[in-house]
Amino acid sequence: MINFKTIGLAAAITGLAVGGALAQAQSTNRVGAETDWSVFVEDNPTECWGVSTPKSSVNSRDGRVVAVNRGQTLLMVFYRPSAGAKGQVAFTGGYPFASGSTVNMDIGGTTFELFTEGEWAWPATTDDDNKIITAMKRGADAVLTGRSGRGTQTKDTFSLLGFTASVEDAAKRCGG
Repeated sequence: MINFKTIGLAAAITGLAVGGALAQAQSTNRVGAETDWSVFVEDNPTECWGVSTPKSSVNSRDGRVVAVNRGQTLLMVFYRPSAGAKGQVAFTGGYPFASGSTVNMDIGGTTFELFTEGEWAWPATTDDDNKIITAMKRGADAVLTGRSGRGTQTKDTFSLLGFTASVEDAAKRCGG
């Protein structure tokens, strides 16, 4: 059974979806960059996050590669002191995930499961966040595989070069 996070944390992710995605697109609140990862800070409420876009994406349906329209695809770790978020892993696939589906995250052969809601996916527990962050610090890339509400299978590969420095910077800026 999934141990869902607090409603406040879900609200934090929703807030981040708007603020974070816009900041990534516009680069207005970017305060740092480390190789393939960037650090953003937002005020009111204060939140900080390390974020990256995929190095490659493959979309397939019925075993065939297909072209699809997707919104922003982002992997991030964020800190929001007012919501108690200290190292929350979140992924947005740029489309609504299939209802009740999960996203598989593979880091160096270790697989993690993220639950989905709308266009977002995240680990079920804080302990899972910590395990994923530890794996990401040690890994070279993270491969996230999800399924859209239309049945498209997506496979996004994110480089982890610069991940550790970016996440540590975001944590420091938000007291994490």
